Amino acid sequence: MLCAAAGALCAWLRLPLPWMIGPLVAMAACNFAGAQLRAPSGGRAAGQVVIGTALGLYFTPSVGREVIAYWPLLVVAAVVAILLGVLGGLILRRAGGVDGTTAFFASVPGGAAEMTILGERFRARADRVALAQSLRILVVVIVVPFALTYSGAHGSDSYLPAVLPLDWGRLGFLLAIAAAVALLLNLLRMPNAFMFGPLAVVIALTVTEARFSSLPTGLGNAAQVLIGCALGARFERRSLESAPRYVWAVLASVLVAITVAAALAAAIAVAAGLPIASLVLAMAPGGIAEMCITAQVLQLGVPLVTAAHVTRVIVLILATGPGFRAAGVLLKRLRGI
Repeated sequence: MLCAAAGALCAWLRLPLPWMIGPLVAMAACNFAGAQLRAPSGGRAAGQVVIGTALGLYFTPSVGREVIAYWPLLVVAAVVAILLGVLGGLILRRAGGVDGTTAFFASVPGGAAEMTILGERFRARADRVALAQSLRILVVVIVVPFALTYSGAHGSDSYLPAVLPLDWGRLGFLLAIAAAVALLLNLLRMPNAFMFGPLAVVIALTVTEARFSSLPTGLGNAAQVLIGCALGARFERRSLESAPRYVWAVLASVLVAITVAAALAAAIAVAAGLPIASLVLAMAPGGIAEMCITAQVLQLGVPLVTAAHVTRVIVLILATGPGFRAAGVLLKRLRGI
């Protein structure tokens, strides 16, 4: 009820992303005040299934062909994201008082759970990595939508989802398929399974012109409430108070990453002839679900933003561990010279 009320209040105030930012801020504020609230069990997963389904409906055959044509740009955006993570890690190591391994995995813009687990394998401090990743998502979700909205970027999207009537029976069947695929991928321990599973299956159906149903706005808003609630519930007063210097260093590194990513995105967008706002979202160091929701709500190149963040996550999963290991070997050799 608290999260729904916070979302409704933000919607009434006409704030950007009200149904996600409202619950996020409300939960975080209550927990910081000592309330120790918890998000509904499985709420984030359910919200991601709905959002993944909604995003997949944008990938009509023509949109799919256009996005595929941008694959070199998507890979460049993914590599830039990793390099920004390295930059953030350098800032965090110097200003946050943590070791280089912890600083690196705390700064790479991957999923909080995935980076925490991967960091543990390399003996990073799991609590610091999880805190930094959660703070990164919080800051990006608040700063980027507000900046884009008040810069006048809202409503310039040339992409639209497949135009379909609302059919509750077909929609229920589509969501059931999406949820089943998500559960299967989760059992197989795939990262972001509840986002990737529905997204992949609905893209496959939409691009082949299979017709199911549109998604009602209210259902999408409810999904945002669940995701925002889960994000806000991550924050506890004792974790923030335990390392104030580290928290401030994380905030500084995230703001630097946002600024540098936006500047690079603007330059690449001008060179490639793409909308600047869409590429800023595509290269923003936020979570895939949160940035894709932002693109959808602000109508800013949903397929391009989605494809960019999916590519980034895939590159991060494949390259972060081996890349960190190779960098360690290289540094040892350089020190031995």
